[in-house]
Amino acid sequence: MNTTSLHLVLITGMSGSGKSVALAALEDLGFYCVDNLPPELLKPFMALDQNQQARRVAVAMDVRSADSLPGLPGRLQDLRESQDRPVSITSIFLDATTDTLVRRFSETRRAHPLSVARGATGDPQSALIEAIERERELLAELREQSLVLDTSLARPTLLRQQLQDLVGPQARPLTLVFESFAFKRGIPMDADFVFDVRMLPNPHYEPDLKPLTGRDPPVADYLRSRDEVKRMQEQITGFLEAWLPSMVRDHRSYVTVGLGCTGGQHRSVYLAEELARHFQDQWTVRVRHRESDQWPRSSGRR
Repeated sequence: MNTTSLHLVLITGMSGSGKSVALAALEDLGFYCVDNLPPELLKPFMALDQNQQARRVAVAMDVRSADSLPGLPGRLQDLRESQDRPVSITSIFLDATTDTLVRRFSETRRAHPLSVARGATGDPQSALIEAIERERELLAELREQSLVLDTSLARPTLLRQQLQDLVGPQARPLTLVFESFAFKRGIPMDADFVFDVRMLPNPHYEPDLKPLTGRDPPVADYLRSRDEVKRMQEQITGFLEAWLPSMVRDHRSYVTVGLGCTGGQHRSVYLAEELARHFQDQWTVRVRHRESDQWPRSSGRR
């Protein structure tokens, strides 16, 4: 019996969501990476390393193995319970909006795996959307059991940073992400909690503040002086302080808190910054402002 531990990172998700970028990032972090491994070969593959020293392995699986994917959760549980070698597993699901995936396939001129498998004919755009929605159905159970990362608006550098936070050599028990966003552009798909702050006073209607953001001192002073903003900040803080420790005990290592306002420029940005400052001494904290170009920024301990 080999008692050295092995860390397996399983990368799954939607076709076109960035799995190749993720594997390249993990390879840079020292993982031995394998792409498109059939699920039924996972346990035999892991057994090959049984007599080796502690290893870091990353495996990508996708809908090309659709027939075998339903049994994947059970195979992962078998690995966790294996008596031959301790295995820790981080399961990451990469996702993106349908519009984003359609655009990416159109830009690369590549066919969706399910379009090819089913021999889709007729309107290419409709066939692609149908294949994407079918893929969502096939992967729904796997998504529910994984940590979801939304790559819809993320540059490759952001995905690399997220993976560094999760499995890098300096990874902490919890990375807490505060993400501001505009409701008019949709809710972030990977948000664990979403707080709607549109009912707070809006600096947009103040001529001097309209062109600024929640990171600028005049806007921050305006919002900081309002009792409603203080109360909202205190209530969100209290909620997170009450429940984040439980999430850590439940082995959650990455929590995204979405803060949304109308334009994603003033109120949500201000609160994301203030909450990050509050929690920066407790966890690894990151701030993202989806509607601007602040990708990504660190806050607090590393």
